[in-house]
Amino acid sequence: MRLDIKGPSALLRRLRSVMAEPLEPQTRLDTIVRDIAASVDAEVCSAYILRADGLLELYATQGLKPESVHVSVLRVGQGLVGTIAASARPLNLSEAQKHPAFAYLPETGEEIYNAFLGVPILRAGRVLGVLVVQNKTNRVYTEAEVEALETTAMVLAELIATGELEGLSSKDVTLDLSRPLQLNGIPLSDGIGLGYVILHQPRVVVTNLFNETVDDELQRLRDALLKVQVSIDVLFKSGSVASEGEHRDVLEAYRMFAHDRGWNRRMEEAIRAGLSAEAAVEKVQSDNRARMMRIPDPYLRERLNDFDDLANRLLRELMGTSLDPKDAGIEGDHIIVARSMGAAELLDYNSDRLRGLVLEEAAPTSHVVIVARALGIPVIGQLSDIVDNAENGNAIIVDSDEGIVSLRPPLDVEAAYAGKIKFRAGRQAQYAKLRDKPSISKDGVPVSLNMNAGLLMDLPQLEQSGAEGIGLYRTELQFMVSSSLPRPGEQEELYRKVLDDAGDHPVTFRTLDIGGDKVLPYLKTIHEENPALGWRAIRLSLDRPALLRPQVRALLKAAAGRRLRMMLPLVSEVSELEQVKGLIKREVEMQTRFGHEMPTCLELGCMLEVPSLLYQLDELMAAADFVSVGSNDLFQFIMASDRGNPRVAGRFSPMSKPFLRVLKSILDKGIQTGTPVHLCGEIAGRPLSAMALLGLGFRSISMSSAAIGPVKAMLLELDIGELENALHSALAATSDDTTIMELLTDFADRHGIPY
Repeated sequence: MRLDIKGPSALLRRLRSVMAEPLEPQTRLDTIVRDIAASVDAEVCSAYILRADGLLELYATQGLKPESVHVSVLRVGQGLVGTIAASARPLNLSEAQKHPAFAYLPETGEEIYNAFLGVPILRAGRVLGVLVVQNKTNRVYTEAEVEALETTAMVLAELIATGELEGLSSKDVTLDLSRPLQLNGIPLSDGIGLGYVILHQPRVVVTNLFNETVDDELQRLRDALLKVQVSIDVLFKSGSVASEGEHRDVLEAYRMFAHDRGWNRRMEEAIRAGLSAEAAVEKVQSDNRARMMRIPDPYLRERLNDFDDLANRLLRELMGTSLDPKDAGIEGDHIIVARSMGAAELLDYNSDRLRGLVLEEAAPTSHVVIVARALGIPVIGQLSDIVDNAENGNAIIVDSDEGIVSLRPPLDVEAAYAGKIKFRAGRQAQYAKLRDKPSISKDGVPVSLNMNAGLLMDLPQLEQSGAEGIGLYRTELQFMVSSSLPRPGEQEELYRKVLDDAGDHPVTFRTLDIGGDKVLPYLKTIHEENPALGWRAIRLSLDRPALLRPQVRALLKAAAGRRLRMMLPLVSEVSELEQVKGLIKREVEMQTRFGHEMPTCLELGCMLEVPSLLYQLDELMAAADFVSVGSNDLFQFIMASDRGNPRVAGRFSPMSKPFLRVLKSILDKGIQTGTPVHLCGEIAGRPLSAMALLGLGFRSISMSSAAIGPVKAMLLELDIGELENALHSALAATSDDTTIMELLTDFADRHGIPY
């Protein structure tokens, strides 16, 4: 008996039934193409699926020769089917054979067909295959038929995404969605990690494709869309958004997208065709993404993320899902894949099972990278499109030694990396043996190797790494990971715990460094054109003594009866240091008056990050008990190179002569005045750049705990005196024939120094 499945709604009802039946995959696919052909009065319906080798294979057909199934193939870009796959756009032709892209496949018997309609099978804008209908007559398919074919293509996308069609072709053929990918990025934190993908802010997976009643689904869509629009309007009107500037212009465009009637109309049309509200959102989102990914205008392509975010907000509203990483459902070791993320967001994940971080956007000094490095997590950044190609639960390998990410790796690659991890474990064991050895160079020069920290979870690394102390304790991390402003008592408890756990090891606390790119969710922020140069760090603290005074008080109480070292971030003028001295003096007097025991020794230092201090070195050295070079910020300000901008973050090297000359001038002034000079930036964490620092004259440097072992191994084999002579000569030379990095590499190779 012939089924009456004319019309999109009837077809979707039939397909829902087919998807629910316990059928073999090939039988299910054959049934789907047969039903589609009947629905649109087509004599042919064929499904071509994209394989990992870039070929489109005929997986099922109604009307073409059955023996051509799993035999006929087309390259992407070849023929009408290949053209659709390459463009992600439908083709609707009344005389297909006259189209310049037409390619004749004799084994299919399709030469007798004229009318042709083909649509891409899309998932998140990615082409997984092509769905085609054909007729002998010279007809043009209606818009309703095109819409019906695009809608039913979603069903095939679901079949492909669930893996149901794997194995239907020849033994060694895999589908494009599951093909292995090897991508190259920028290593940001050393290490190798194996695990399964967790997408940060993942795509919402739609499981209910079909609607029961059109009116109910339309109402669900309208209710959810209204909630999303209201939430955006509230954000737009709130005081946290500046009244003018680029930030507001972007948000205005974002709000326009949310209220766009065309977007709404297309979703409603998909619902009337038989889709559920969430499936309609996914279909329109996928169509938009496929089209916008191929637009040459970079501005319009950047708006793609806005569309994606809006659609995901709407999907979460419809499906009642959250962004909680604990809801990902991934068991075993995992690796986070994200476009970008904040430092606090990283700490939402289970660090015991976290084996790596992959970011489309990031630089070595991004704060999430700094936190990941402190946790010993390998990080690779600047991998475009990794989020679009990855799915939750995909196997993934992060090799930050080589800057390689292997997504869905073959078994032999996994086995090779398992061996590499064992080798690294052996090397770490060698570093562990150096833990108790004094940090003294080959020619007898003692060097203080310290670690950077900011969380209680960092403190066990103090003993395990063999660090002599904590050269930089980032107090702002407590503020960044808290849901509300930490009370003075909570701060005091944390600082006391840090000092207790450190024991005899010195700890240098940096006062609150927030503002700029370190945003606290519970504090009102202001829009700034240049946040790195704006209201942040000591500037904010001096303007908001209600933040600085409780922190100073907490540090004084926590260090009662012992040594306290504090340093101030982003000082631009020595007068700022003097203001804080006055504030500390008043706090000490008040606490003493109330009978509180004070530290036995209080040292106040200054971070040298702002170039203006280079012209106040005499005054600075006289006012500060010590100076700590913050090479991350100092470098970006000296070179006018935004460390958070991936386009320029790697353009200049901290090992360049200009920057090393700046560092040497600071050291020379410290030696002249007898003021201790340390360095706590990220350049201290790699053996070659640490070599340069020692050659300049630094004798106290601070780095991530994971870097202590490799840097100490380098130090023990280094003749600092010999390196000093070579480096100082190179810095004095005006010729650029040999770069400093080449000099360091050659020196290390000639002397057998590990790096």
